[in-house]
Amino acid sequence: MTRFLNSSLELDHHDWHHLLRSLESANNHPTNDIRLTNEINNAGRYKLKQLGLDPDDTTASELYHVLQSKLHQDDKILTRNLTTLAMTHSSLSANVSEGLIYALKNSPDSKRCYAMKMLVMKTIIKQLPPKKTMKKLGYRSMASMIKHESAINLITASWLIEDDNWRKKLVDSYKKLKPSDFENRNIIIQSVNYKRWQSLESDVVEIKKHNVLAFKELGALIVLPLPKSAPKGSVTASLVVALEELNKIRALSSFLKLSQVKAHYGQIVREAVINEPSLHSDISKSKLPWSIVQRYYANFEQHFNQAVFEPHLSIDDLVWHPIEESLFAIESNMDFWRNTSSLASSHIKQSVSFNIHDVALNTCNNRSIQNQITKYFKKSLWQEFLLRYFSHNQLEDVVSHELQPQLAEVREN
Repeated sequence: MTRFLNSSLELDHHDWHHLLRSLESANNHPTNDIRLTNEINNAGRYKLKQLGLDPDDTTASELYHVLQSKLHQDDKILTRNLTTLAMTHSSLSANVSEGLIYALKNSPDSKRCYAMKMLVMKTIIKQLPPKKTMKKLGYRSMASMIKHESAINLITASWLIEDDNWRKKLVDSYKKLKPSDFENRNIIIQSVNYKRWQSLESDVVEIKKHNVLAFKELGALIVLPLPKSAPKGSVTASLVVALEELNKIRALSSFLKLSQVKAHYGQIVREAVINEPSLHSDISKSKLPWSIVQRYYANFEQHFNQAVFEPHLSIDDLVWHPIEESLFAIESNMDFWRNTSSLASSHIKQSVSFNIHDVALNTCNNRSIQNQITKYFKKSLWQEFLLRYFSHNQLEDVVSHELQPQLAEVREN
C-alpha cells in the first residue's frame, strides 16, 4: 500500500495490509494501488500548472488558498448565469435557487427513478400527525393541511419542523412498505417557495446552514432559497450537493428495485434510507457499497449481464453521473474541476483536496487548512480504489450471492 493511500484513507495499517493482500491476490497482483497513486500525482501536478503554480515549489497553504480563490471566481460566474436563467424562465425576482432548479431539470442527466408513491407518503403522514408543522404553517386542522398541501410539501415541512422522535417514527413506519407502494417515474426537483413558507425557509437555511434537502425514498430533491447573506461559494456548494443527492437517489432507486424479490422488503427500505446500501464481498472481506456497483456499470455498460439483473433491473437503471461532469454540462466555466473528485496534492507534505465539494464547503465556512474538510475526496478515492480491483465477474458474484436465493424462491413459487 502506498504511503499516500494509507494516509489519505486513514485505515488501520493492519487492516490495509490485509485488504490489499486479498485484493491483489484475487486479481493476479496488478499493483493497482501504485498505479492509482501515480495517476493522482501526475494529475495533481497538471492541475497545479493550470492554476499557474509551480508543482515543485508550491506549499500546501498556497495551493489551499488558490483553490478557494478559483472556487470563488467560478461561483460568481455560476451565480450570475443561474440568476439569468431564473429571470428568463422562472420569475422576475431573479432568485438564484430557481435558476439552479431550472438548470437541474434541464440538464442531460437521467431523471428516472423507482420511488415511493406520493399517495403512500401522504397516508403515512396522516398516521403520524405532524402537529408542530400544522401550527407553523398556520393551519387550524390536520385535515385541512393534508388536503391543501402536496405530499412533497408535507414531508419537507414536517422533516424540518418536527423533532427527532417524529422523524424516527416516520422512517420506522417504512417497515410496512411493499413493492406495490413504489413506482417508476421522474425524479422530482422543486422548491416550496410561496407565502406560507417564507419564514420557515429563511429560518431553516439560517439554522441548518444548507438549502438542499433530498428524500431518496420519495425520489425528491427540494431546493430552498439562499439568503442574501449567504457566504461566497454557497451557490456552487448548493449545486454540488444537489448533484450528489441526485446520484444517491438513483443508487437507492436501483437497489430497491432489485430488492423487490427479497423477503421483508419494508425492512430493507428502512435500512437503506438510514444507511447506504451495501452487499457482502468475500474478496474485500467487508461490505461493498452499492454505489460501487452503480458506478461500475455506469462506466462499463458492455459488461452488464441481463441474466444477473433482469427482469428487475435494466442497464438504464444503473446510472451514475460524475458530479464535475454534470456541473460542467450546466456551466462550462467549471472545466477546471473535471476529474478532480478523487484528487489531492500527493507530492506536497500536507495533502490538499481538489474535490469541488470539499473546496466549496471549505470556502463557504471559511475553514483554515488545518481544519479543512476532505471527506468527499476520501470517499471518492476509496470508491475509485475499489473500482480498480473489482471486475464485472466479481461484481456479478457479489450481486448473485446476495439475491439469487430469493430469486430462486420466486421462480419456484
